[in-house]
Amino acid sequence: MNLDIDGVNCRYEQYGEGKDILLLHGWGGSVDSWIPVTNFFATKGKVTVLDFPGHGESGFPAEDGWTVGQYADWTKKVIDRLGIAGCDVVAHSFGGRVTLKLASTYPALFDKLLLTGCAGLAPKHSKGFEAKTKMVKGVKGMLSHLPGGEKLTEALQGVMGSEDYKALSPAMRETFKKVVEEDLHDCLPKIGNETLLIWGREDTATPLWMGQTMEQEIKGSALIVFDYATHFAYLERNAEFLRIADAFFFPPKGN
Repeated sequence: MNLDIDGVNCRYEQYGEGKDILLLHGWGGSVDSWIPVTNFFATKGKVTVLDFPGHGESGFPAEDGWTVGQYADWTKKVIDRLGIAGCDVVAHSFGGRVTLKLASTYPALFDKLLLTGCAGLAPKHSKGFEAKTKMVKGVKGMLSHLPGGEKLTEALQGVMGSEDYKALSPAMRETFKKVVEEDLHDCLPKIGNETLLIWGREDTATPLWMGQTMEQEIKGSALIVFDYATHFAYLERNAEFLRIADAFFFPPKGN
């Protein structure tokens, strides 16, 4: 199914009936990233799962790129159009960024939040990384004054950029840069939703300290850590993840 949201197509799917649960995928993911989670919760309520712009079968952001805030605004319009405000949310990685932005800005938009491997905090870089970044910026500055400098800069970024960056089309690279440079730490104390954090202890994309910081800063939140799991703990430990998520969203009556 598709919606036009401000000229950008939204591919979404809905399954089941009852309590609304929204699934928001990570960077590079899609509706298909959630298949085992979708199948499980479709027996419990009404699941809505979508492709973010630039992912799956949805359209693309503007060529100058989107910020997390623009993704959040677009997602809120999807929620309003579908009439699912007040839904519970399960968000992974980049989907967590969008959730943090929305939950801190629109307190009534969501009910409960389950964030797994949630991105949004500025990484702690080593001195070597900082030196490399400074060098790259300096070289790019010099190249900009040379004939063909734009192509040279593009080649440099292709060699020295992250693997995620290299895999993107040129149209999505500006978005990627804006997204990863945005620190959402200030959003955390503004979130009042009941929040459960699930993390893989071996997560290197969003290290465990990020989950621990979120637990400290989001009032009433709790953190569960899966040993021997990585950034995709919700898939690697799927049965355990679903059992915990089920108890969180659908507690036994009387609790």
